[in-house]
Amino acid sequence: MIGFLSESQNMPFTVALALMIMIAVLEGATTMIGLGLSNLIETFIPDFDLDADADLDGPDASSPGVLTKIFGWLRIGQVPFLIVLVAFLTVFGLTGLILQSFILEFTGRLLPGLAASGASLVVSLPLVRMLTGVIARIMPKDETEAVSEKTFIGRVAVITLGKATKGKPAQAKLKDKFGTTHYIMVEPDLEDDTFLQGDPVLIVRQAGAVYTGIANSVAILNDNEDEKE
Repeated sequence: MIGFLSESQNMPFTVALALMIMIAVLEGATTMIGLGLSNLIETFIPDFDLDADADLDGPDASSPGVLTKIFGWLRIGQVPFLIVLVAFLTVFGLTGLILQSFILEFTGRLLPGLAASGASLVVSLPLVRMLTGVIARIMPKDETEAVSEKTFIGRVAVITLGKATKGKPAQAKLKDKFGTTHYIMVEPDLEDDTFLQGDPVLIVRQAGAVYTGIANSVAILNDNEDEKE
């Protein structure tokens, strides 16, 4: 088994599973000291310029907004980024190793790492989307009271991933009145506004899966009000 995992053709999958385990250990360790790896990742993750279309019929490689389309298709706006990352690493790693084991069984040799990785990626992405869809449906049920997404209007969200301009939303998080964190896609309500990572945004409208907002300079006051509820 160790020999199989250490084969050069299987290294992409072995590394993916090792990263998944490392993330789980770090999340447990940072949570014990009161931090949480997910919060650290959102703080230090690079500020991507995400060209977005809110219409997520599926990734289109010819579109300038392909990165945001893929992120939305994988439900990164509905499920925390760290959970999607762990799901992808797990599914990609296991799918690749299972594929290679079948190939080895029937042909006596392994696929080249690049070919196996490509095949595993094609299979993994739809599986990750299905898995995050299940997670997205389960997460709100942890609360004793259902929260309508319409209640997000009037609350303050903080941009966590990307740069939001008109027509190009970025991921943001907000807390509902029960203190539950939600991840949503936000774009400016005003044509000339730009929201960067860490900017507080007052949600003013919902347009399908995307919310629009205006700059909010008193997010701390809003957070304090949330804590009193």
